[in-house]
Order: sequence, then C-alpha cells, then structure tokens
Amino acid sequence: MWSWVFHRITGVAIFFFLLVHVLDTALVRVSPAAYNAVIGTYKNPIMGLGEIVLVAAIAYHAFNGLRIIVVDFWSKGTRYQRQLTWAVWTIWAILMVGFVPRQLMVIAAEITGTH
Repeated sequence: MWSWVFHRITGVAIFFFLLVHVLDTALVRVSPAAYNAVIGTYKNPIMGLGEIVLVAAIAYHAFNGLRIIVVDFWSKGTRYQRQLTWAVWTIWAILMVGFVPRQLMVIAAEITGTH
C-alpha cells in the first residue's frame, strides 16, 4: 500500500514541478528580463534542497514504475512483489547516497560564494 501512496504523491509532485518549469521557461518569450529575474530566484540554498527532493521523487517514481511494469507483465511478478519493492528502495537509497552529498557541496558553494 505504501508503494502505491508514494507513487501517487511523487507523480503529482513531478506533475506540478513540470507545470511550473514549462511556465517559467515560456516566460523567456514574453519578457527575457522577467525570465532572468525568475531564474535568479532559483539560485538559493532552499531551491538546492528542493532539487534534492525533486531528484528523490523522480528516482523513486521511475524505479517504482519499473517495478509495477514487472509485476504487471511478468507471470511471477506478484509472487516476488515484496522483493521487488525492497529492490526499488535499495536502488533508490544507493542513488540518493551518491547524489545528496554532491548536491550539498553545490549548496555550500552557493552559500559561501566559492562556486
């Protein structure tokens, strides 16, 4: 059940991110100065942390989506659903362990101005 809940939550969150992304990118055609102002607001530590959340949501949603495909199309998928769920969380955790420290270094460089 929790996989289902997290899959829906991450799907909705990714949808809203993409909506905002399309709208702020479209702003360049309306007013390049406004576009630059909006993009400038994204260059702060809070948005850097938001990028961590975004990558976490996209990675989980993608890996869990692959799990759902396997369960749906492999005749033994339902039998191995628990192991597949653990595989999703394990792969997700490995990816995040590799990404989060690097992103935190980028955020720290933005704070100190040493990027």
